[in-house]
Amino acid sequence: MRPTREILEETRRARRSFSGTKEQKNAALLAIAERLISETESILAANRLDVEGARAKYGSVMIDRLTLTEKRIEAMAGGVREVAALPDPEGRVLSRIERPNGLIIEKISQPLGVVAIIYESRPNVTSDAAVLALKSGNAVILRGGREAFRSNQAIVKAIHLGLEDAGLPAGLVGFIEDTDHASADEIMKAVGLVDLLIPRGGAGLISRCVENAKVPCIETGTGICHIFVDASADMDMALDIVENAKTSRPSVCNAEEVLLVHEDIAGKFLPALRERLTEARTARGLVPVELRLDERARKIIPGTPAGEKDFDTEFLDYILAVGIVKNVDEAVAHIAAHSTGHSEAIVTRDAENADRFTQLVDSAAVYVNASTRFTDGGEFGLGCEMGISTQKLHARGPMGLEELNTYKYVIKGSGQIR
Repeated sequence: MRPTREILEETRRARRSFSGTKEQKNAALLAIAERLISETESILAANRLDVEGARAKYGSVMIDRLTLTEKRIEAMAGGVREVAALPDPEGRVLSRIERPNGLIIEKISQPLGVVAIIYESRPNVTSDAAVLALKSGNAVILRGGREAFRSNQAIVKAIHLGLEDAGLPAGLVGFIEDTDHASADEIMKAVGLVDLLIPRGGAGLISRCVENAKVPCIETGTGICHIFVDASADMDMALDIVENAKTSRPSVCNAEEVLLVHEDIAGKFLPALRERLTEARTARGLVPVELRLDERARKIIPGTPAGEKDFDTEFLDYILAVGIVKNVDEAVAHIAAHSTGHSEAIVTRDAENADRFTQLVDSAAVYVNASTRFTDGGEFGLGCEMGISTQKLHARGPMGLEELNTYKYVIKGSGQIR
């Protein structure tokens, strides 16, 4: 096992010597996509070992998060091709000013340098992070969790082969082989070697990085996502949106965790919700959703009484906290008190309430009449994402190519002095 410091230094050296053109970077990405497809069998074999080892420790929802299939690998390769087709953010002139003294001042985008990502469970993050970093002109350090180590290693092998096929150094993508906490701590403190750290995983990982990192760090991922069903909502639309947001993939950060219902329709909506998410799903052989109800909701439908922390928990499971509110302002106040700033939605036919909700809710993504599950780099047209930032500096929401560039000023003169 190679020491973490050695890998960090190698990646920094590779970045310093990296001056790939747009054409070279795109060629490398397309070669990586081809290698992901050609290496599918070896990636799946490695993934089967990871899944087998994880079954005793994780439930079905997290196993799904870890599992790769041929279709998912094809989707990974498709995401790589989508990134290759996007405009290159590096070297763009963002603004140009000509001063009265003749100085020409240009603001030009440039890569951050070496971006490190510490992540858990989802092997597809390995290819997503690598190709976004490469396209935007960065090198990347990948440090996944032990539960997906073999899968990540196989994917990185395919990426390295793709880079070599395109004549670029494999060292641009560094893979940390040590999955102990010590390697993560070393990355957090790698001042001078890492320009940006992105933690992507559970609340524990993210808080640990944010609290302990000495390198710049972006808070991402934790999603206590809310949907508010307003009094004027189309009932069928609301049921469809809530079911999709909660059940389509409950293990991801853009899944709904809290449902708020306007008191004027709660008596009609909640029984329909319970039938849709419990009885109907059970009858279809699907996992039913456990409804954790506040005091007012329990008077309308049976369910589990909501505990003290249920409105502040990212369940990542078939569990939904349900509360009743008086109006849009009370829904906004509840979200302000309990949200992690990820994604919130209102279902309504009242344009004024929709506008009020979008203006007052201070989250990275705010939806009107749509599922929170769309908060995703691919769905936003970014190809894929490094993570979903829930902070405000320097990036917010799904982080794509532009968020992996900073800028510098280039000033051209003709002998001016001040």
